[in-house]
Amino acid sequence: MHGEYIIEIATSDYTSTRQAVLGGADRIELCTNLGEGGTTPSYGLIKKCLEDFDVPVYPIIRIRGGDFLYTPEEMACMLEDVRACSQLGCKGVVFGALNRDATIDTEALKRIVDAAYPMKVTFHRAFDRCRDPLEALEQLIDAGCERILTSGQALTAPEGAGLIRNLQEIAGQRIVILPGSGVRPDNIAALALATGCKEFHASLRSVAGSTMTCFPAAFTNGDNHHYSVKAADVTALKAALTHAAQQ
Repeated sequence: MHGEYIIEIATSDYTSTRQAVLGGADRIELCTNLGEGGTTPSYGLIKKCLEDFDVPVYPIIRIRGGDFLYTPEEMACMLEDVRACSQLGCKGVVFGALNRDATIDTEALKRIVDAAYPMKVTFHRAFDRCRDPLEALEQLIDAGCERILTSGQALTAPEGAGLIRNLQEIAGQRIVILPGSGVRPDNIAALALATGCKEFHASLRSVAGSTMTCFPAAFTNGDNHHYSVKAADVTALKAALTHAAQQ
């Protein structure tokens, strides 16, 4: 294995983004609500991350959790979010939409790609819910997407490595195939070898406890923690891939 590799880390707040950058992330997929698969972060969070971190920031454009079938009103909201990202100076956005029959919503996607220009567009894991991944691949290339985030239509990328490799071989240089879901330091080297991909996506979520010293009695055992990212975990992920590349 050899060549340049890129690590994208999904982060859900300012502190986790800072930790990801400190750990060596090459690109940030900025979200909130990672427990729901990620929804659009606030304007303030996007702006602050762009000001403070010198890596490409791609906010996810997703108005809610659940499926990827959107109403006209939901699409109108997401188009406004794309325009806001463009005004802020983001390098790209992450989006995905499907029709009721699990085909790519090419009309919605065209509106997003047009509104985003010259920002790049990554099509997210809505791809893993589509009916025909090979048909969808060609549609996303035709639409002008920069990359596809996918677990190979499996729960994790290592489980879907076969389809990911097939997508990578068919795509060639026309679009980037970005494996994501379940990517960790102990499997990223094998995943790179199995798929031939050069970019990888991970969240590396860890639990960050509250540093508050006092809670009302009713909330002492409540949900006082949140998910975050540790710089050391990102560094370990990159080191595992770099080591394998040198073999």
